[in-house]
Amino acid sequence: MTTTLVLADESYIEGYVPSQADVAVFEAVSGPPPADLCHALHWYNHIKSYEKEKASLPGVKKALGKYGPANVEDTTESGATDSKDVDDIDLFGSDEEEESEEAKRLTEERLAQYESKKAKKPALVTKSFILLDMKPWDDETNMAKLEE
Repeated sequence: MTTTLVLADESYIEGYVPSQADVAVFEAVSGPPPADLCHALHWYNHIKSYEKEKASLPGVKKALGKYGPANVEDTTESGATDSKDVDDIDLFGSDEEEESEEAKRLTEERLAQYESKKAKKPALVTKSFILLDMKPWDDETNMAKLEE
């Protein structure tokens, strides 16, 4: 099960190319995973396509328990995974977090300053320029007659 969790986020057990880690896990799997585990099934079929080249893949085989998330041994013993591990990393912050009163007050002050600066500026008067460029058809056109 933990392999399925890893394969949902990454294409391979370790790194960005097939390696001996994939071979070790592939050999430990008894057969193809069920179709509802689509990420694991895709990985299985992909590694199976390297049947003749398995020995030439980079990396070093390790014990099966050394692959996957750092807490694989804990999850296999307890039989459950912590959802807290998935939620620990919040790279971009959350919109749901409440702002402190100081931050709200500071934001309101800055908005008020911006509005007052905006109100003080005079309105721009827009002007349009229309330029008519008159060109003769050829060098025999009488330009004096064209001006009339």
